[in-house]
Amino acid sequence: MSKLVFNPPPGWPQPPKGWTPPKGWSPDPSWPEPPTGWQLWIDATEPDDSESPSIPIPPVPPEKPKEAPQTRREAINDRLSALEAENARLKEQLLASKSGDTVELDDAQVLQAVGIYRYHHPLETAASYQVRLKEIEADAAELVRSKRAIAKSELFTFNNSLAQGKKLSSDLGRLMLRAYNSEVDNAIRSLKAGNVLTAKKRVEASRTAIAKLGTLMEMHITDEFHAVRLEEIELTADWLMKKQEEREAAREERARLREERRVQKELEEERARLDKEHAHLLNALQALQAQGKSDEELERRLGLIDEAIEQNDFRAANIRAGYIYVISNEGAFGPGVVKIGLTRRLEPTERISELSGASVPFRFDTHTLFFSEDAVTLENELHHHFASRALNQTNARKEFFFATPEDVRDVLLDRVGNILEFSAAAEATEYRQSIHAWPQEAASRRG
Repeated sequence: MSKLVFNPPPGWPQPPKGWTPPKGWSPDPSWPEPPTGWQLWIDATEPDDSESPSIPIPPVPPEKPKEAPQTRREAINDRLSALEAENARLKEQLLASKSGDTVELDDAQVLQAVGIYRYHHPLETAASYQVRLKEIEADAAELVRSKRAIAKSELFTFNNSLAQGKKLSSDLGRLMLRAYNSEVDNAIRSLKAGNVLTAKKRVEASRTAIAKLGTLMEMHITDEFHAVRLEEIELTADWLMKKQEEREAAREERARLREERRVQKELEEERARLDKEHAHLLNALQALQAQGKSDEELERRLGLIDEAIEQNDFRAANIRAGYIYVISNEGAFGPGVVKIGLTRRLEPTERISELSGASVPFRFDTHTLFFSEDAVTLENELHHHFASRALNQTNARKEFFFATPEDVRDVLLDRVGNILEFSAAAEATEYRQSIHAWPQEAASRRG
């Protein structure tokens, strides 16, 4: 009798010896298709010497060795890899699905993307912006009163009634207009100096949503009303920025006046001290002269006092005279950053000591103190030269620049021709002594 055995095609698993399919068995769909004409059952009866089998039996592929079972760690790593791949795929899908209607709500990212604030409606003062805002508010109120704020179809019917349709569309229009105005008012209330782009996008999204909801009634916020409310947002942002600038300018002016009063007081006290010393020396010389004697040392000291009085009077009369200082604070701002400033004090180091107070973690290093009869002009020239390297590109009154002390020295030499003392190296003693005791992650960031 012939004996039929199962003949698996290439790529199918090898069954156990003597295996027969159970009732209802079917191949796994993941197995490859059998070659054309392949017979799943063949006759395995021993052939006679004079006969050969009519169907050749293909070689059975060797059974793959069984893999060792995965360890728990390997299984976890495989699972993590699969999850990371799925996460990356979903992120790509999310990125691809984002449309231009997406509203970016992160003000920090928006401000960084926009860069330096540009006024939409340049006006001179914050008060002038308030006047213009009052006019804009009046324009918006007039558009609402004249029913030009929201457009809608006049032919919409409800319950086969044109009158009911008009009433429904009118009520819904007032509701939609209230929702739109609420969105604008919320955007204005949350407005900060500089994030006007976010506010305008929110309002645009609100207008788009209202147009979609009111499609059946052809309802939408009119271009005229929308433009007025956008202008209100822009004017409010401009007003906030102008008010911030004026506050900063007033603060700087108060600081300047305090500094001038302090310098004036120092000069007056110095003049009083010099006058007193001058009188003592003069009395001593007159007494010696009355005795027919002289004292070269007293005469030399009196000459020095006269020169000091002359210099003191010059500085009191010339408000533009003072010291240009170039300082750095590597621990606070990193290398390659300097502060270029001006002080009119008799002791300029006092001003640098003030700057090294509690507002910064380390003391400033002084690279030069250069006296100039027109220090105001010299300071302005230095600030103008390094303006493109200013750390704060929105406030020109800040005096920190991306520059090395050598860079400033070269410009100073070009302007004044000679500098008696200049130190290019920054000692940064406190910083260098402290960094070794910092947490490792903090030290590595600064390293």
